[in-house]
Amino acid sequence: MDESQLIELLKAVSFPTLGHFLEEGFADAQLRAMVPHVKVVGRALTLKLVGADAIAVNQALAQIRPGDVLVIDTGGDHRHAPVGAVTSCAARCAGAVGIVVDGVVTDLLELRDTGLPVFARGTTLLTTKQYGRGDSLINQPVHCAGVTVQAGDWVLADDNGVLFIDTATAASVIEQALASDHAEPRLLERLRAGEPVAHVLRV
Repeated sequence: MDESQLIELLKAVSFPTLGHFLEEGFADAQLRAMVPHVKVVGRALTLKLVGADAIAVNQALAQIRPGDVLVIDTGGDHRHAPVGAVTSCAARCAGAVGIVVDGVVTDLLELRDTGLPVFARGTTLLTTKQYGRGDSLINQPVHCAGVTVQAGDWVLADDNGVLFIDTATAASVIEQALASDHAEPRLLERLRAGEPVAHVLRV
């Protein structure tokens, strides 16, 4: 299976169905969609952000390629927002398909107007500053919402949550997950028709 085929299959699958077949890679439930009604399939461009440094965020934005998802490890800083209206616009214009922040963001209404999927723990008025410290890291392994994320990992995200997954793992479960998706409408139909649960579901 080549990458283009895998992308199409990942776009087709219901992400919660993957939760039937996997246990690892799921971000903490506190990470939520700031822009609703979205579905993201993209590759992680990682940023280990140190010291609430806005310049480091800009440097990561400059490296975005089409199809990337900017994944920001704030080092536990849930006070300063590294993403707002300008960041979201810049990421979208560079071809990003989403942003995931293990922390907070700002400019919520503007983020929704821009339409780029953004996932975070919440919102704030307090933002990063243009320090230019030079000690943040781009495209190195990061820790995001309870998951270790490698640059290039798949980021799958929708209104239910965020999953980080490598290519081998994704390829190993995608066909099972799609088969489950295809079977689900018939199960729902049988339940709605009054068929006993014990006849429809495993008990």
